[in-house]
Amino acid sequence: MRTPEEELAEIRARGLWRQVGSFEPVPGSMECLLNGQRLVHWASNDYLGLANSAELQGAFAEAVGRLGAGAGASRLVVGTRPSHLALEEELAAFKGAEAALTFSSGYVTAVSAIPAIVGKGDVVILDKLCHACLIDGARLSGAAIRVFPHNDLEKLRSHLRWARRQIDARGRILIVAESVYSMDGDFGDLGGMVALKEEAGALLLIDEAHGVGLYGPKGEGRVEELGLGNRVELRMGTLSKALGLAGGYLCASRAWIDLLINAGRGWIYSTAPPPAVAEAARCALRMIQGSEGARRRALLWENVAALDQALGRTGLDPSPIRPVVVGEAEAALAWSEALRHRGHHVPAIRFPTVPKGTARLRVSLSADHRLEEVESFARVLRERGCFGD
Repeated sequence: MRTPEEELAEIRARGLWRQVGSFEPVPGSMECLLNGQRLVHWASNDYLGLANSAELQGAFAEAVGRLGAGAGASRLVVGTRPSHLALEEELAAFKGAEAALTFSSGYVTAVSAIPAIVGKGDVVILDKLCHACLIDGARLSGAAIRVFPHNDLEKLRSHLRWARRQIDARGRILIVAESVYSMDGDFGDLGGMVALKEEAGALLLIDEAHGVGLYGPKGEGRVEELGLGNRVELRMGTLSKALGLAGGYLCASRAWIDLLINAGRGWIYSTAPPPAVAEAARCALRMIQGSEGARRRALLWENVAALDQALGRTGLDPSPIRPVVVGEAEAALAWSEALRHRGHHVPAIRFPTVPKGTARLRVSLSADHRLEEVESFARVLRERGCFGD
């Protein structure tokens, strides 16, 4: 029997060793203490800076004092509180859906929802760059799986034709993709996928984890920004990125949500999220739809534009995710370490999070970054030879 020490040695040899560092954010800034060193960090998904906002922190603290620290049971036992139901009603209204269901994380959302929607005798078709939670959900489902190259609609069309030949009259075909891809920051071709799924009689699940809060007049996400809300059956997202908290959700018709309540194992057998998190999420939803959300989005896009201009990058989809693809894992680690010595924290992202040979620094910007920090960071990248002269 192989030992864990042998496996760990192999991981080290491939340059894929991971370890946990002590990360302590500095309140009111995008600075942090990492193992005692003060740095500006460029890795958070808190795109609008809500996690550090006094309003959201106040809502969370008040709710903990009023509702307690935890739910104490799963949702179908005694874990469902009025706060959970109110949040789900408000999420559904926000996304223009009949109903919504919340989960303890985005990962649990995917691995609960996909196996409840498709199973043996069905087909699930995924974009190659889908997040691991979507891939794992597909694998757990028992459905036949096909993968199409990123945003390759012709290959998707081919897979859909194949899928129609595989299923019977009761069979389902589910297309799974993202609105904004987490490691590249580019957009999924939502309009093209909607047209193809309607042509094939398929279902479409779009993960808006990196879209909600950022796109659309009130931060509804890219699906709604493009006017496709009533044409995408299953709209997934998280509370852990632009909303600044933790958790996941799915918006859909009442029938699909009822199916998840009855067949979504990860939801059924998990303790309900703390009601205080639900109350804080309601506050975050109000914030992103109001003037404060608009103000923070404007700051975020100003920072994105400043970085792109400083690095001479043009033609990119508007996104707070700006990867610097290095190539090999060892090189990405070296780049990350070099930036740390210059006062910036950008972790190296390596296989299996990204394909082999595409290790990178995943730069993510926030409304809380200051313009002088963006300019300083861009200078360091240029000096390192990333972009420009």
